[in-house]
Amino acid sequence: MSEVGGIQADQLASYVERIERLEAEKANLMADIKEVYGEAKALGYDEKILRQVIKLRKIEEHERSEQEEVLEVYKRALGMS
Repeated sequence: MSEVGGIQADQLASYVERIERLEAEKANLMADIKEVYGEAKALGYDEKILRQVIKLRKIEEHERSEQEEVLEVYKRALGMS
């Protein structure tokens, strides 16, 4: 291994290459996800709502309930419900 300024050049190159590969995979996945949203939209589904549903499904049930309760309080305070 060659060392430059206290850095193992081979090891650093390996990390950079791995990150580049992962970034390329991420770009491909993002394109795939965009395509799926497009398919759903073409069938009449609302993309914005789909994104909200996916976001909500990532949240634990008790956290989601708490957030919904606080949201309702805020909406009532602002005369929105």
